[in-house]
Amino acid sequence: MTEWRSISRNRREFGLAAILATLAVPPLLAQQFVAIPTPDGGEVHADVYGSGDRGVVLAPGGRFDRSSWRLQARALADAGFRVLAIDFRAAVRARAGEESGCLYDPACLAGDVLAAVRYLRETGARTVSVVGGSLGGGAAGQAAVEAREGEIERVVLLAHLPIVAPERMKGRKLFIVSRDDRGSGDQPRLPGIRDQFAKATDPKELVILEGSAHAQFIFATPEGDRVMREILRFLSAP
Repeated sequence: MTEWRSISRNRREFGLAAILATLAVPPLLAQQFVAIPTPDGGEVHADVYGSGDRGVVLAPGGRFDRSSWRLQARALADAGFRVLAIDFRAAVRARAGEESGCLYDPACLAGDVLAAVRYLRETGARTVSVVGGSLGGGAAGQAAVEAREGEIERVVLLAHLPIVAPERMKGRKLFIVSRDDRGSGDQPRLPGIRDQFAKATDPKELVILEGSAHAQFIFATPEGDRVMREILRFLSAP
């Protein structure tokens, strides 16, 4: 079933001060660090939270690393999920000053997501979902295109980088975007997200938030708790 909802709230967003305050929270340490081998001979670094047979991969945006998910990872772990928060190899290289044509290429980045998905499957996960923000959302969406049938059960796309064939994404899909989120050239992201949503197959949902926060930055606004509840509801639904 297609569901399209708009969430309104007459409250201002916090902006940079709230983001810095969130980052200042004492870190919630992951239970384990893992280096996941990839088919091309590399390694995807990830933090593990929680346990159980329901897996979730968290894929960060380009400005973030795996530690940026710690609060959301802990909430998911507390809800009974085994969580892998990953770093994209291309983003790690970019932060080290190395050029990488892979960084804004969802098809290239999807390999890291699929490596994490398959690691969870190989280590006991009965179901695996992926949550991605911005660049990580594009990688999550592309991974849902390339995955084998049933390999990714659900995907959450937080203002994701567009992918070429959204109609080929497998599994259940939850799209989340702020109404006034603006991207390159100060262009609104919502029309593009709506277009990707329209092309995606059912079952799918679209949640439109009031405000302008982009992807993971939403968690530092008054809508952050609400978005986390939406994600938990979607991932936990039968």
